[in-house]
Amino acid sequence: MSNPTAAMLVIGDEILSGRTREANAYHLAGRLGQVGIDLREIRVVPDDHRVIVDALDELRAAHTHVFTSGGIGPTHDDITADAVADAFGVGIEVRDDAREHLQAAVGAGRTLTPEHLRMARIPHGAALIANRISGAPGFSIGNVHVMAGVPAIFVAMLDDLLPGLEAGSPVVSSELRFDVGEGRIAAPLRELAAEMPALSIGSYPFHDAGVHGTNIVVRGTDPALVREAMERLRAIHDAVG
Repeated sequence: MSNPTAAMLVIGDEILSGRTREANAYHLAGRLGQVGIDLREIRVVPDDHRVIVDALDELRAAHTHVFTSGGIGPTHDDITADAVADAFGVGIEVRDDAREHLQAAVGAGRTLTPEHLRMARIPHGAALIANRISGAPGFSIGNVHVMAGVPAIFVAMLDDLLPGLEAGSPVVSSELRFDVGEGRIAAPLRELAAEMPALSIGSYPFHDAGVHGTNIVVRGTDPALVREAMERLRAIHDAVG
């Protein structure tokens, strides 16, 4: 049986403008591979309500899970929660359990501000994703999991979320370095990939200390098949010198 699939929707003008370097996709891809969820697509969209809704509708119809990053803070451009509610056709309001998470984070003796309460607005029917860093929760509704854009908070939310998700067979990865260019090994690699379609065989050229070489990475969910491919790669390596 094949693994569940996933897409990531990164939301924010700051990513598209180059103001902020995106780091969450790298972390998500690694963690999903460990639990057997295949990340198939990463999409970046601006802080535009209609664009977010349309992207969510497309991605959630195509994949088992959709993970979003960004746009759930306290400012005017944090519109992800509203867009998700719109995509699912449900209402959104301040929820008592989300308010309690925020109150615990700021302290029992402090009054929550309107900015705090904006982060406690949760679409109807959603389940909260805990945030041990700042208290403001993410949430899951349907197959969409809505998390913060701040990397440390994204990591914390993903730690809370992943154990409860449908998963599959973890991906095994092995790598072999060739100190020759891709052109020298393209033909045998093509043959190997055609004969072992269950595996992903990637070719990544590099330049290191005057050497133009190629790293070959084999990925798959069957460890025995990955080992067999690596044995054949080593034979190719020995043949090209």
